[in-house]
Amino acid sequence: MFTTNEYFDGNVLSIALEAAEGRATVGVMAAGEYEFGTSTIEVMTVISGKLVIQLPGETEWKVYKKFESFVVEKGVKFKVKANEDTPYLCVYK
Repeated sequence: MFTTNEYFDGNVLSIALEAAEGRATVGVMAAGEYEFGTSTIEVMTVISGKLVIQLPGETEWKVYKKFESFVVEKGVKFKVKANEDTPYLCVYK
Protein backbone atom coordinates (compact mmCIF):
# COMPACT_ATOMS: atom_id res chain seq x y z
CA MET A 1 0.00 0.00 0.00
CA PHE A 2 1.12 3.56 -0.63
CA THR A 3 1.30 6.36 1.90
CA THR A 4 1.59 10.06 1.18
CA ASN A 5 3.81 12.58 2.93
CA GLU A 6 3.58 16.36 3.01
CA TYR A 7 6.33 18.69 4.28
CA PHE A 8 6.98 22.45 4.39
CA ASP A 9 3.33 23.49 4.12
CA GLY A 10 2.74 21.29 1.07
CA ASN A 11 5.81 22.46 -0.84
CA VAL A 12 7.33 18.96 -0.71
CA LEU A 13 5.03 16.01 -1.43
CA SER A 14 5.90 12.33 -1.77
CA ILE A 15 4.41 8.88 -2.12
CA ALA A 16 6.08 6.15 -0.05
CA LEU A 17 6.22 2.51 -1.10
CA GLU A 18 7.94 -0.75 -0.31
CA ALA A 19 10.02 -1.52 -3.41
CA ALA A 20 12.00 -4.68 -4.19
CA GLU A 21 15.15 -2.90 -2.95
CA GLY A 22 13.45 -1.62 0.22
CA ARG A 23 11.52 1.46 1.25
CA ALA A 24 11.44 4.37 -1.20
CA THR A 25 9.63 7.62 -1.88
CA VAL A 26 8.90 9.41 -5.13
CA GLY A 27 8.17 13.07 -4.71
CA VAL A 28 8.25 16.64 -5.94
CA MET A 29 9.85 19.70 -4.36
CA ALA A 30 8.39 23.08 -5.24
CA ALA A 31 10.91 25.81 -5.97
CA GLY A 32 12.42 26.89 -2.64
CA GLU A 33 15.02 26.15 0.02
CA TYR A 34 14.67 23.30 2.52
CA GLU A 35 16.54 21.53 5.30
CA PHE A 36 15.87 17.83 5.81
CA GLY A 37 16.92 15.44 8.57
CA THR A 38 17.62 11.75 8.06
CA SER A 39 16.84 8.72 10.20
CA THR A 40 18.44 6.24 7.79
CA ILE A 41 20.97 6.41 4.97
CA GLU A 42 19.22 7.98 1.97
CA VAL A 43 20.13 7.72 -1.69
CA MET A 44 18.45 10.55 -3.58
CA THR A 45 18.18 10.72 -7.37
CA VAL A 46 16.99 13.74 -9.32
CA ILE A 47 14.36 12.64 -11.87
CA SER A 48 14.34 15.84 -13.93
CA GLY A 49 15.64 19.37 -13.54
CA LYS A 50 18.27 19.86 -10.85
CA LEU A 51 18.74 20.21 -7.11
CA VAL A 52 21.49 22.17 -5.38
CA ILE A 53 22.67 20.32 -2.27
CA GLN A 54 24.81 21.18 0.74
CA LEU A 55 25.72 18.01 2.60
CA PRO A 56 26.67 18.06 6.31
CA GLY A 57 30.22 19.22 6.95
CA GLU A 58 30.50 20.76 3.48
CA THR A 59 30.82 24.49 2.82
CA GLU A 60 30.22 24.21 -0.92
CA TRP A 61 26.89 23.61 -2.63
CA LYS A 62 26.85 20.98 -5.39
CA VAL A 63 24.45 20.75 -8.35
CA TYR A 64 22.83 17.39 -9.11
CA LYS A 65 21.12 17.11 -12.48
CA LYS A 66 18.69 14.68 -14.11
CA PHE A 67 19.50 11.06 -13.15
CA GLU A 68 22.35 12.04 -10.81
CA SER A 69 22.34 10.70 -7.26
CA PHE A 70 23.83 11.59 -3.91
CA VAL A 71 24.00 9.80 -0.55
CA VAL A 72 23.10 11.32 2.79
CA GLU A 73 24.24 9.58 5.97
CA LYS A 74 21.95 8.58 8.85
CA GLY A 75 21.20 11.07 11.62
CA VAL A 76 22.25 14.29 9.86
CA LYS A 77 20.66 17.36 8.29
CA PHE A 78 21.25 18.56 4.74
CA LYS A 79 20.14 21.60 2.76
CA VAL A 80 18.40 21.65 -0.60
CA LYS A 81 17.69 24.44 -3.09
CA ALA A 82 15.22 23.80 -5.91
CA ASN A 83 15.10 26.55 -8.53
CA GLU A 84 12.03 24.99 -10.15
CA ASP A 85 9.55 22.26 -9.23
CA THR A 86 11.76 19.16 -9.19
CA PRO A 87 10.82 15.47 -8.93
CA TYR A 88 13.06 13.04 -7.06
CA LEU A 89 13.41 9.42 -5.95
CA CYS A 90 14.68 8.61 -2.46
CA VAL A 91 15.72 5.06 -1.51
CA TYR A 92 16.25 4.32 2.20
CA LYS A 93 19.03 1.94 3.26
